Amino acid sequence: MDYPEACDSPTKLRALAEQLKQTFGDLPYWKRQAQPEAAAYPGGAMKVAILDDYQNRSLTLADWSAVARRAEITVFSDHLAAPDAVIERLRPFGVLCVMRERTPLPRAILEQLPRLKLIVSTGRRNASIDLTAAEEHGIRVAPTGYSATPTIEMTWALILASARHIAGESHAVRQGRWQSTIGRELSGRVLGVLGLGNIGTPVARIGRAFGMSVVAWSQNMTPEIATAAGATLVSKHDLFSRADWLTIHLVLSQRTRGLVGAAELAEMQPTAWLVNTSRGSIVDQAALIDALTTRRICGAALDVFEVEPLPGEHPFRTLDNVLATPHIGYVAEDLYRTFYGDAAATIAAWLEAHPEF
Repeated sequence: MDYPEACDSPTKLRALAEQLKQTFGDLPYWKRQAQPEAAAYPGGAMKVAILDDYQNRSLTLADWSAVARRAEITVFSDHLAAPDAVIERLRPFGVLCVMRERTPLPRAILEQLPRLKLIVSTGRRNASIDLTAAEEHGIRVAPTGYSATPTIEMTWALILASARHIAGESHAVRQGRWQSTIGRELSGRVLGVLGLGNIGTPVARIGRAFGMSVVAWSQNMTPEIATAAGATLVSKHDLFSRADWLTIHLVLSQRTRGLVGAAELAEMQPTAWLVNTSRGSIVDQAALIDALTTRRICGAALDVFEVEPLPGEHPFRTLDNVLATPHIGYVAEDLYRTFYGDAAATIAAWLEAHPEF
């Protein structure tokens, strides 16, 4: 089988992994012995690292047996931020499975990993990997399947939780109190959607189901795109000034970085909420902290941050008008099965296509 073609087809990869399983049996990971051909790789068997598996579920949500018969698998459930520490940890590995953008792999790191041959990045794209540097150093970068459903659902979890003060009321019950806030209905309110892509469009349609008036804007949006999503295209100013909840659904790029700044936040109503399940850097962090501290806006429901994990003393951890979650928009069982299942199949196919390792 031609490997590049197989890598682009998760179905074929899973079929190949099943063939390997039938051929070699079902040897437990902890009893795996390196295959003879692995000796050609410097230092013995090929080593595979699974990074940032915070919940330590990668090996239970997918079948890695075809990989384990040809390589040594190491799972890291902690996160390293310092580049020198990342390099030191990853230097022995020839294959990396990275979870989204948790551990950036810029040129300065890739150049220090001479054994690295393959990176499987969960999801369709990973802006934190220097693809040019990877190509120059002969490192193949492969994606996995993806579904926007968990992030769409997470967006509405944050909107509903902010509207009805779910986190605060739940905490109050634990402390022995009873009914300390008054919520707001969504019906009749205005939902502002910044970006109508794979996530923003379903979010807008769900807003209509709640009886909300939906307005939208982005730099390249047309009236036809907005209408198809059940929204009305408005100006950027009207988007921010009219929205009761403004939810962000843009890809982070040079054009969108800092797109929501002090000027945009100043246009929002004092009763409005900002919701971000996209990327933290789309919003000017200092401007948002100022708007929240001075009560210029009612609150922010945030699942993404400029620096992740969020530093321990960050204001977003303590401001009473911030509903913060630890970037769990995509952290859902079925999507994780896709991520790790496709990663295992891709790595198994690559190992089969490269017996020299």
